Amino acid sequence: MLKTQMYPYQKEGALFAAKAGRSLIADEMGLGKTIQAIAAVEIFAKAVGLSKILVVTPTSLKHQWKSEIQKFSDRSVEVIEGLTQRREALYKNDSFYKVTNYDVIRRDVDTINSWAPDLIILDEAQRIKNWKTRTAQSVKKLKSEYCLVLTGTPLENRLEELHSIVEFVDRFHLGPMFQFLSQHQHIDEAGKVIGYKNLSKINNSLSSMLVRRQKQEVLKELPSRIDKTFFLPMTEEQMAYHNENREIVAKIVAKWRRMRFLSDKDQKALMCALQYMRMSCNSTYLLDQKTNHQFKIKELKVLLSDIFEKKESKVVIFSQWLATHDLIGEALKATKWKHVFFHGGVPSSKRKDLIETFKNDPTCRVFSSTDAGGVGLNLQNANIVINMDQPWNPAVLEQRIGRVHRLGQGQPVQVFNFVSKGTIEEGMLGLLSFKKSLFQGAIDGTTDEVFLKGSRLNQFMDSVDQATQNIPAPMVGSEIDSEKASSLSKTGQVSTSVEGQREDSTGNKSDNPWMPLLKLGLDLLNSQKTTSASNELMSGAFGLKTEIDPQTGKKYFKIPAPNPEKIQQLATCLAELFRG
Repeated sequence: MLKTQMYPYQKEGALFAAKAGRSLIADEMGLGKTIQAIAAVEIFAKAVGLSKILVVTPTSLKHQWKSEIQKFSDRSVEVIEGLTQRREALYKNDSFYKVTNYDVIRRDVDTINSWAPDLIILDEAQRIKNWKTRTAQSVKKLKSEYCLVLTGTPLENRLEELHSIVEFVDRFHLGPMFQFLSQHQHIDEAGKVIGYKNLSKINNSLSSMLVRRQKQEVLKELPSRIDKTFFLPMTEEQMAYHNENREIVAKIVAKWRRMRFLSDKDQKALMCALQYMRMSCNSTYLLDQKTNHQFKIKELKVLLSDIFEKKESKVVIFSQWLATHDLIGEALKATKWKHVFFHGGVPSSKRKDLIETFKNDPTCRVFSSTDAGGVGLNLQNANIVINMDQPWNPAVLEQRIGRVHRLGQGQPVQVFNFVSKGTIEEGMLGLLSFKKSLFQGAIDGTTDEVFLKGSRLNQFMDSVDQATQNIPAPMVGSEIDSEKASSLSKTGQVSTSVEGQREDSTGNKSDNPWMPLLKLGLDLLNSQKTTSASNELMSGAFGLKTEIDPQTGKKYFKIPAPNPEKIQQLATCLAELFRG
């Protein structure tokens, strides 16, 4: 029925969807949900004579759907776009598929229902996970006898998201929202959600409408993937921005500890400060639009020069911020490497051309993209993914990588993550395991209960506290020469050491007698942990104690003062050292 061969699990998915009538394919990203949907449509067409198919997808994927349909089938397809009057005319055209986007459903819902599609496909259906949004409410007003929902992440944060998506497939399957949550939430005495229960019951109840396969189940059919993290230093200018906003976060977290409440103003200030901390990790340019103190772009150029020694290599570079891509574009102008830039502001009609240029032009080596390109795009012709920054949600990171590491990829895939050492980026690496546990329990059936630490705001504040308070010691430098920078690519990590040398006013290096003492002090500070055992050790051995300032939330040392005779001896000793 299709112009290509399908993998066995893809055939099973298409047959499952056709048998269910209304279903949800939740395969992990990169396993070919689109081709399963097209195959299911062909089964429906031959079995029950369906002829009017509506595909609802993010704007960035409309033309890709058209390309995939034309590639794998002989069906006609119309992309719905333009102003309201033009869209109404396009719905009346005689075509088997009509492809539209979520943003216009609210305005087109009556026109679509008048056209009366036989089957509706929702692609990237996490767009309706929040049932309160107008988009979700409008999509659920669409009417069709059959439907097929596609998403690799039906559940990211809360059970309400899963309920909202399933509601489009079968409005009554999980029952009323309040009843569903009461059956699966742990509530404390104050009425706050502290965990989830009976998750395996959800998994079992969805077995008749939901199918999900993971990459490890079909790993033999996928190329290998190698992940490597580069820990890069920060300039002093970057660290100044970072620490300034870190203090704001610390004060708000301390206020949260005292009051267990944050006003809207505090919450907005917290989000801004967290955002600025993350932005400073890329470059000061993202914050002041004037200076450009950073190491990531420099390291990127060194890494790309190594990668492009192989003529067949192509790279996809992700960053959340447009300003980072401006810096990347400026850096690439000075090279012979052609690139394209894909972001949410690119008109949908031109997005297809960018993708085609990257796929078909051998001189176009770099696909630079915001997270608008992290959803749904097929970029198997690339074999390298570079993440300039780390998203707060690990699902977003996997969406990025899934654009390249997916079926149809014939080469091993390398993933390079740039992380600024001693910053919030490093503090974020160990967070959000709860989200994975919740997903596995409800969808994969691997656990039955998950507990939160208090309310959702409490959980978020705990993660903020953990990400900012447990940041390792920073790696700061004003410049790294090209020889040192090139070593980053080869080692995957930068380390600094305190050397017993300094520069005098003439630029010559001379021995610095204070550096060993400074290094000893830094080693002592870095060795400080928050465990009670280490506190007892430091207290007993050195008389040092760590305490938290209730006003700022910062940690500090509390050192018992020696008797006056000892202070006088220390002062005399230091005076002699200075004279020397």
